[in-house]
Amino acid sequence: MFNPVNKNVQRTKRHFRIRATVKGTAARPRLNVFRSNKGIYCQLIDDIAGVTLAAASSLELKDVYGGNIEAAKAVGTLIAKKALEKNIKLVVFDRGGYLYHGRVKALADAAREAGLEF
Repeated sequence: MFNPVNKNVQRTKRHFRIRATVKGTAARPRLNVFRSNKGIYCQLIDDIAGVTLAAASSLELKDVYGGNIEAAKAVGTLIAKKALEKNIKLVVFDRGGYLYHGRVKALADAAREAGLEF
């Protein structure tokens, strides 16, 4: 049988359900994750002011393919370094509707090891 709802629409619905409870503030911004086949991206977002405080992606890394776990670890350490430069230590993690598995988990673990708390 044909299912008219594709995986990205289902992920977006899950993301909206998560966002109903996860809110970012200036003191504790939201660490949002987006992954594509070619890269992984993350942002620190203050939802009250509606601004992005810091961002990191696999596009910033040189000589690294962005669609694997090693790139996700590198992006996790990069976002943690940028956050600590702005005196942000506490964040709330938003997995973006993805399973906490693979690249998303690798990014979160690397950010924790680099000094972020969530």
